[in-house]
Amino acid sequence: MFGNLGDMNKMLQEMQENAKKLQAELESKTFSVKSGGGMVEVLANGKGEIVDINIDDSLLEDKESLQILLIGAINDAYAMVEQNRQSSALGMLGGINPFGAK
Repeated sequence: MFGNLGDMNKMLQEMQENAKKLQAELESKTFSVKSGGGMVEVLANGKGEIVDINIDDSLLEDKESLQILLIGAINDAYAMVEQNRQSSALGMLGGINPFGAK
């Protein structure tokens, strides 16, 4: 009914190994986003953690602009991380056909 269970177990193990490799690869990546013409730069790792923020000194006197640019840059960084996760996951699943058809 389900085919060879040994083959299915092997396929599941390969998927788990690939998922671990993908996670490690994602965590090693860094994404840089700039806003305000480069006045604010946010760096995020592949886990979606903000690891660095660079702010042009001229923004330190303009709190409202700084807040707007930071929010925009952080949101863009999270979007880049998520897009990378999705494309990496789709790439990993691209060669897998759970139904065994060729």
